[in-house]
Amino acid sequence: MGESVANTILVTGGAGYIGSHVCKALASIGMVPVTFDNMAAGHRWAVQWGPLVEGDLRDGAALSAAFKTYAVEAVIHCAGLTSVPESQVQPHAYYDTNVVGTLSLLAAMRQAGLKALIFSSSCATYGNPTKVPIVEGHPQQPTSPYGRSKLMAEQILADHRNAYGIESVSLRYFNAAGADPRSDVGEDRAVQTHLFPLAMQAALQGNEMVVYGTDYDTRDGTCVRDYVHVSDLAAAHVMALQKLRSGKAAHAYNLGTGEGTTVMEVLAAILRVTNKRVPRRLGQRRSGDPAELVADSTRARQELGWHPQHRHIDAMVRTAWSWELKRQLDHAPRRAV
Repeated sequence: MGESVANTILVTGGAGYIGSHVCKALASIGMVPVTFDNMAAGHRWAVQWGPLVEGDLRDGAALSAAFKTYAVEAVIHCAGLTSVPESQVQPHAYYDTNVVGTLSLLAAMRQAGLKALIFSSSCATYGNPTKVPIVEGHPQQPTSPYGRSKLMAEQILADHRNAYGIESVSLRYFNAAGADPRSDVGEDRAVQTHLFPLAMQAALQGNEMVVYGTDYDTRDGTCVRDYVHVSDLAAAHVMALQKLRSGKAAHAYNLGTGEGTTVMEVLAAILRVTNKRVPRRLGQRRSGDPAELVADSTRARQELGWHPQHRHIDAMVRTAWSWELKRQLDHAPRRAV
């Protein structure tokens, strides 16, 4: 049995990319993050600031045991499947993990009497925007099973607030990028789908990456995204948690810098920062990819006091590059002595 610790927060998916940064942010202000992760995509080395409980979201008994063992006060829910293209071909997995898993978590919270949850949502809930930058009141019409699963979870949370008094904040991420400035943690996936690591691995290994779609109505024909540093995302979770604990009303918040960057501009930034060109091949559009997604994060600034500290794309590239070099070194074969 673990010891009861004040300010203990359960972080689902805490061994993953964003979750591990959230755990570090919690620890930096004296909270104890308990990682709950099935380790399907997580890493043991990423769990550095608190205990690890291996378990699946759909296992209510495992969740209940973790709540009791560590005297958990609140939950930050980062666990889930996150690839738009993958969700198009594996929708059942996305609804099972992201929707059924969330229902299981909420049931365990109700049983334990927990009333506060921060939810990792997504700008994918908006679908193809009719107006950019996107405000929280924009219609939510997702174009992928991933986006629909996140929207369903948001709606479930609203119903649980009304029926059971579970207060929640939904944080709608735009495009997470970068890595911990000290390179303690970063992105490391068996199958990579995100632009930054794909491009950097291509630059280091000399393999071509595919640029999906060059005929969008944008500055250079490639998709525009609002990249937000993962450490800034982590800070927003802590601020949202503090808001809930103060008893203030819950909301959904967009998390982005408000500045859009095209795919080609990201590749140019990598060249600028690293002096390495990214080999690329031009491909067709992917299903479910909107032309432009840029956040209006006014509400997060005004109500949470959230101000991104790593706004410039070069700063995001710099931290991601440092992490990728470390990751490549750590994964390199060791010579026998």
